[in-house]
Amino acid sequence: MCRIFTSQDPATYAAETRAVRLHGHATSIRLEAAFWATLEQIAAAEGLTVTRFITVLHDEILARHGDIPNLASFLRVTCMHWLRNQDAHAQEVARRQAIRETALPAA
Repeated sequence: MCRIFTSQDPATYAAETRAVRLHGHATSIRLEAAFWATLEQIAAAEGLTVTRFITVLHDEILARHGDIPNLASFLRVTCMHWLRNQDAHAQEVARRQAIRETALPAA
């Protein structure tokens, strides 16, 4: 069983630090490559860039909880949640898209 895990490419768990601007403030976030790849998938599904997606998450969690003690950990858990619940997330994205389309004026 452990071969499934130990045979993965070391590049997937190599740490990458990326510079991100949150409302004009530069910050750096260090995550493993696999998490960055997952964030790219989530952002694409939402029609956003990774930076914009992180900014939206940042703003929403601040509004809800008033603080983000560890943004990198929050992003990792977000990735895990998304991977476990991809079907539900896809349905939510489709629902929001349908709402946007019905709100558009007829051409």
